[in-house]
Amino acid sequence: MESAGTRVSHSSARPDIDAGTIEALGAIAVVAGDIALAYRHSAIASEKSDGSPVTQADQEANAHIMREVSMLLSAIPIVSEEQTESHHLPPDVRTFLLVDPLDGTKEYIAGSDEFTVNIGWIVDGVPVAGILYAPVKRRLWLGYGTFAEVVDLGGGASLSDARRQAIRVRHIPPEGLVVLASRRHCNAETEAFLADLPPFTRHSVGSSLKFCMIAEGKADIYPRLSPTMQWDTAAGDAILRAAGGIVTTLDGNPLAYGAEDGLFRSPSFIAVGDPAYRDRKR
Repeated sequence: MESAGTRVSHSSARPDIDAGTIEALGAIAVVAGDIALAYRHSAIASEKSDGSPVTQADQEANAHIMREVSMLLSAIPIVSEEQTESHHLPPDVRTFLLVDPLDGTKEYIAGSDEFTVNIGWIVDGVPVAGILYAPVKRRLWLGYGTFAEVVDLGGGASLSDARRQAIRVRHIPPEGLVVLASRRHCNAETEAFLADLPPFTRHSVGSSLKFCMIAEGKADIYPRLSPTMQWDTAAGDAILRAAGGIVTTLDGNPLAYGAEDGLFRSPSFIAVGDPAYRDRKR
């Protein structure tokens, strides 16, 4: 059943995404994060066919998200990393959700707090809404349209009484760029890109938190010049766009979403906050 105020279709029409639906998706992501936390210190990983790790936390968080989101938005297909059969979308499907129930599984297994729950809403190749939750940090980021916020669930706060703050990208400060690099996926191409930048401060961060840091105005650029998947990027991309930033391919086009290659792969991209800087780089 569709939630009140939310109208979606598989056509090219954009859905009317209301705050109540985004809030409900946020609540689903928080419970999925709690599931991940329950296994955090006893995570046993197995290997998927592509060589990447998967844990019981990935699988149980996925089951929760698939069940609850299907009830909330029954008309919208869900593509989840952990549900291979969901990857085969009919070519005429223009509206769908991209889900990573535990982004940063390697960080999770290593005991790091840099893992997230990601839900991205795609319409006509564009990420129009994003929900991203960091379970250990107890922070939830929501973004749609031109509105983005971070919700602080620390101290046991519920969504209804949590502290909220609207977020926006920043102009690059006089002291220079803050550049975010993947903790586990840097390569020679990334280092070459960084070598061409003006003086900057570099931080290594895991999972999709890099998008959120730029959206909050805590950093400026995140280059990803190594393979990744669309469920890794969709939620953070949507939040960053809602906060005034953009994610582009190396030729300057906005990152697009869909299964044209049947695998939901993302090309190399650059996430940028400051509009003036990103326009200069095109």
